[in-house]
Order: sequence, then structure tokens, then C-alpha cells
Amino acid sequence: MRIAVPAETQGAETRVAVTPETVRKFIGLGADIVVEKGAGLASGITDADYEAAGASIAKNAKEALKGAAIVLKVRRPAEAELASLPAGALVIGTMDPYGNEAALEGLAKAKVAAFAMEFMPRITRAQVMDVLSSQANLAGYRAVIDGAAEYGRALPMMMTAAGTVPAARIFIMGVGVAGLQAIATARRLGAIVTATDVRPATKEQVESLGAKFLAVEDEEFKQAQTAGGYAKEMSKEYQAKQAELTAGHIAKQDIVITTALIPGRPAPKLISAAMVESMKPGSVIVDLAVERGGNCELAKPGEVAVTPNGVKIIGHLNVPGRLPATSSQLYAKNLFAFVETLIDKAEKKLAVNWDDELVKATALTRDGAVIHPNFAAKPAPATEGSVQNG
Repeated sequence: MRIAVPAETQGAETRVAVTPETVRKFIGLGADIVVEKGAGLASGITDADYEAAGASIAKNAKEALKGAAIVLKVRRPAEAELASLPAGALVIGTMDPYGNEAALEGLAKAKVAAFAMEFMPRITRAQVMDVLSSQANLAGYRAVIDGAAEYGRALPMMMTAAGTVPAARIFIMGVGVAGLQAIATARRLGAIVTATDVRPATKEQVESLGAKFLAVEDEEFKQAQTAGGYAKEMSKEYQAKQAELTAGHIAKQDIVITTALIPGRPAPKLISAAMVESMKPGSVIVDLAVERGGNCELAKPGEVAVTPNGVKIIGHLNVPGRLPATSSQLYAKNLFAFVETLIDKAEKKLAVNWDDELVKATALTRDGAVIHPNFAAKPAPATEGSVQNG
């Protein structure tokens, strides 16, 4: 059972899908691990580290992928990689399929079984496989660090002989995993923290971390959470009321961090150009949703934009990848925990249970077809004269 780990090729991806720790664990399950030369360098892992853990080093991706039963990735394979993927192999990574249906069809045509780790259900047995949480946790932490670095002033209140430095005011918009970690980090650094979210359950979480909660708490707010724990898309009326409430608050903030995302949809716009114009010179906005269009109207993907009134808007891409060693460590553990469920430990071979709820939730393609219900082609409507089974 050969597991291949090719180097990442998309964008400036710094993470890697296995670490020496998980290499040893895979070998314990009976696997042979082949890692492409240099795949871990951006995460601080050398080829020698992998070899010491028992992996083999391939000189290129084609050599690494040859005969692989499982291919582990951070990001979805690029189009140029598809020809090298062995037919029938399991390709496991974060696939970002929404809006990339053509790439999904490409995986199907390559006849691989592609699994999207970001679709892992949020159930107890899958917590250790939850890549969204492990990576968002780091993104929330890094957002505060990046914001503080650009702010140019101290965050905690400091009382000195030369005078008192006031504490910075930080506002977190969106209180999922990233938002909660951002609150905790900002509080540890001594800032005065407020936060907002449309989900009622987050109010207690925010307050438990020592921050103040801000939201329009009407009847719609009380119903604003899906069964899976995600935020629902709010009505235009609610969005207008919430925007009015937050507009005055944002004008007084030193750093604003936005984390709001709805799976499969563009990021909701939370900060308008007018709100940015109301902020003080030297204020900072960190937009963690910039890869999905951004929560801030003026955010630019991959840039730190500076507005005419001196507000910095941070739009870094792949924020977890700005902490590559730590994010790779957690992501690799997420991957191992899932792959472990696909292997017969006694026989030391692949044994995918296609009826397992984890497999059904994450499998995108199989046997040349797109099989995930969110993306599989719908049957054509019956035409006049066709035969229908009652």
C-alpha cells in the first residue's frame, strides 16, 4: 500500500500533507510512504527528516505518484498534475470544489476517488479530522499578530513614568473557530475586545473569553444558526440593522478582524467603504475572508492596501500557511486520522467502507463520475412521451 505525497504546486502553498510523526504512524499501518523531494522544506521539514522517519524520497512528482494507492495533498491537484495520478487512487486533501466544478470534472476524468477534507461532518468521532477547525484556529491567531504588526502601536495599556499608553480596541466580526481564537489572542495581548456574530450561541462564548458581545438581538437573530452550527444567511433587513449598529462601533476601533464565511457562498460584505472612511488614520482591518471575495469592500487579495485616510487593509492569502510548521503538523494529523479509518489494520490494506458517513460526506468523485450530491449532475427532466415508473 503506497502513499504518495507530492510537493504542493498551487500558489505559494507552504504547508505539506505529512510530517515525520505521521510518516511513522502510516508505516505502522503497513504503508510505504513516498515524498517528493523538497515537499516539506517550506514547513521546516527536510528530506533527511522524512527519510529518518522511514519515508522514501522521489526526485519528482511523477516518480512519487507511480503506483500510489493513496495521494495526500494540502490543496486540490492542479490540472497539470492530473495525468500523473494513478487511476483508482484515493486523492485526499482540501478540494475547494465550490465554483471549481471544471476542476472537479477533471478529477473524475482522471478516474481517482477524490475526498474533500473540508466536508468532514462536525460529529464527535470526526473532531480529530476537522481541518477547517485546525486551520481556522491558526488563522485567527495569526490575524491578531498580523494586525498588531501593522498597527504600529502597543496593544496593552501601559503605565509608565513618561505617561499612560491606552489599550488598543479590537473588534472581531464573525465568531467561529477563527474568531474565538482571535478574541483569546487579542485578550492575552491586553487589548479591549468586542465581537459580533449572527448566531445566538456565540454570545456566551464571547463573554466567557472576557470580550463584549455586539449584535442586533431580534427574533431573526435567535434563529440564525444551522443544525451544523454554521451561520445562516441573514435577510437584507437584518443586515441593514446590524450594519447600522456596527458602523458607529467600527469608527472607534483600532483593529477590526473579519472572519465571516458561509460554506459554498461568497463572503458576506460586512465593512463598506464608508465604514473604512470613518476609521482613524493608522487603524487596521484584517480580512480573513479575502479568498472568497472578502468581508471588507476595499480588501485586495494578497495585498496590504492603504486607503487615502490611512487605514491599512490586510488581505493575506492562505493565512494558516503563514504558520507553515504548526499548520502542517495539525493538518497532517487530521489527514492521518481520516486515512486510518480507510485501512484494514489486520490485513494492512485499503478497505474503504463507502457507506461510512465520513466517506459519504467527503467523497467527491469515484469511478469516473462526480458522486457528491452537491455537485453530481441532476437527472434530466422527463420529456413528453417518455415512460415514467410510478
